[in-house]
Amino acid sequence: MLDLFFEAGNLKRLPRTGWLLRGVSNPESIADHSYRVVLITLFLADSLRERGVDIDVERALKIAILHDLAEARITDIPLTAQYYLDKKRAETRAAMEIFIKAGPKARDYFELFREYEEGLSLEGRLVKFADKLEMLIQALEYEEAGFRNLDEFWSALDDLRKSEFYEHFRDLVEGLAARRKQKC
Repeated sequence: MLDLFFEAGNLKRLPRTGWLLRGVSNPESIADHSYRVVLITLFLADSLRERGVDIDVERALKIAILHDLAEARITDIPLTAQYYLDKKRAETRAAMEIFIKAGPKARDYFELFREYEEGLSLEGRLVKFADKLEMLIQALEYEEAGFRNLDEFWSALDDLRKSEFYEHFRDLVEGLAARRKQKC
């Protein structure tokens, strides 16, 4: 397991390449992104439970913690490169190999990863929602810092609006969109 912990440390050193390709100097690391996805997941999952939605908060948090771990091996592959590579296949293989180091719970961790990748559970889909929400919050922070040419990231706003969670978190999504209109 110790090797897994060291390998996970790569996430602290690997930048989110989409931002780099758009001219953001010194962009967030994958670990930076993952941390805020976990935080957002916690608050959204707890909010859903308070509204009577049957969601396993612990499971959602586990998925959020694991969702980008495969990138410790394959890095954050930007959309432009995904045209040439099968990112999903590469991440799945990397996740399997990484989780083997986790011992007897390896299969459980891989199943959590699959729930995220394939949207197999409410919890996995919530983490996808949190992942896109986090990316847009980060995009707005970069735009507020003066970086431009980030419009392509904002197409994720449509995904959030089509999500099963939109009705629960409309105020967050539309608040973010409104804040962008005011600032940019």
